[in-house]
Amino acid sequence: MKTISGIFKSRSEAEQAVGQLRALGLAEDHVSLLMPGTTQEQLNAEVPTTETEQPGLGSALGGTVGVAIGAAGGMQLGAAVASLFIPGVGPVIAAGIIGAALLGAGGAVAGIAAGGALEDNIAGGLPHDELFVYEDALRQGRSVVIAIAETDEQAEAARETITRAGAESLDAARDEWWVGLRDAEEEEYERQGGDFKGDESAYRHGFEASQHPKGRGRSFDEDAERLQERYGDEYAQASFRRGYLRGQHYSRARAESASS
Repeated sequence: MKTISGIFKSRSEAEQAVGQLRALGLAEDHVSLLMPGTTQEQLNAEVPTTETEQPGLGSALGGTVGVAIGAAGGMQLGAAVASLFIPGVGPVIAAGIIGAALLGAGGAVAGIAAGGALEDNIAGGLPHDELFVYEDALRQGRSVVIAIAETDEQAEAARETITRAGAESLDAARDEWWVGLRDAEEEEYERQGGDFKGDESAYRHGFEASQHPKGRGRSFDEDAERLQERYGDEYAQASFRRGYLRGQHYSRARAESASS
């Protein structure tokens, strides 16, 4: 299984990309669309749903979940459509099981999206390391398309398809996210006597590591096993640890700002 994703400035471009991916033969439950800034009234108007609330979802999460056997904005997804409130992001439509499951990994959903559970091999391949990039894109009013391809050939075709449709790559979005933070992080790091330019790579990796769903709400020591497995010896560097702690501070500040 290969994960392909792209970030779009406009919802219409993202919707077109979904249609083109489906035309490649990707299964309905292998394509998902995340869209920001959607109120419950807009969801009701655009997505035909039932009032069936799934276990672990719904009012307790500040969102309403329905099963859509039809279209989200005209797209034949034949999958779950969830209206979710993501802390620090706001209201989001997750059209498709993959998207709702991925956002669930970030704490927004206490289970897999309406419509059934993902196959283990699909769920295991969800790009949790990139979740913070998707959240940042949604916060900026962009839409995210995520697809799971079963073969290398299908993955390459999907990658070319979303690029032609106008998608920004995940690497570019990740770099843009960091550029927006870099000056403040450099100032703070050097204020404490550090060499930011020399330590930036490990510091940034630590910062990003703290944004992973499994790292949220956990201390560095509590997360050490995962960090060592993912980053090797780099995780033991002081600059990596400082980045991790600053990333946690960033997450708390963002959550507090969103709730105020």
